[in-house]
Amino acid sequence: MQLLVNGETITANESDTVAEILQKLGYTGETFAVACNGYFVPRGTYGDTPLKAGDNLDIVAPVVGG
Repeated sequence: MQLLVNGETITANESDTVAEILQKLGYTGETFAVACNGYFVPRGTYGDTPLKAGDNLDIVAPVVGG
């Protein structure tokens, strides 16, 4: 299936969750937040949040500096 992640199209498995996509994309730790289709996804639910074709994920990390 196709997903839009930070404006780029990626291919994912039909059974992928938010946690699995984050792992595949190399996101580790707790220094980012995720929204799916404009709605905040609580960190504790990443593994329980299924995705469907066409979903739009925004992964936002803080930027240091000024």
